[in-house]
Amino acid sequence: MSTVFLSSRILTLEAIRHPCRTLSTTSRWSADPWPLPHTPQHLSNTQTPSDIPPPTPLPRAGESKETLRARLVYQSRKRGTLESDLLLSTFARDHLRQMDETELKEYDKLLDEPDWDIYYWATEGRTPPERWVKSPVLEKLRIHARNEGKVVRKMPPL
Repeated sequence: MSTVFLSSRILTLEAIRHPCRTLSTTSRWSADPWPLPHTPQHLSNTQTPSDIPPPTPLPRAGESKETLRARLVYQSRKRGTLESDLLLSTFARDHLRQMDETELKEYDKLLDEPDWDIYYWATEGRTPPERWVKSPVLEKLRIHARNEGKVVRKMPPL
C-alpha cells in the first residue's frame, strides 16, 4: 500500500482517490473513437460509394512521354495524404523510368482514383474493383508496397 505525506499527516492512496475513477469503463467511453484500419467498422465508414463515377481526366493531346512522366512524378508526390505520398512517390522514383507509354497511361488513370482506395488496394487491405484486378501497374505497386527487401523509404526530392 502506498502512502502520501501531506502536511505531516499520513494518508493512504485509497483514502484520497476520487470515487469516480470508473469513467473510462462506462458504455459512453468504451467505444474506441479511433478504430484501427481494416476492422469492419472502419471499412464500412471509409468505403468509397460505387455510384460515384470517377473524375473525367483532362484531355492532354500531344503530351510527350517525358512530359507525361514528369507530370506523373509530381502527381505521385502531391497527393492528399502522407501515406499515399510516400507510397506513390517512392514507386514513381523506382518504376516510372522503366515503364512504356501504355503503362504510364494506365498509372495516370490509377492516380485519378481516390487516395485511400489506391492505398488500400496497394496494401491489399481491400479488393480492387474489376477494372483494376488484372492491372500490371497495380500489381507492381502491390509488390512495391510489400517492401519485401525491408528498405527504409523516405520522400524523394522533387
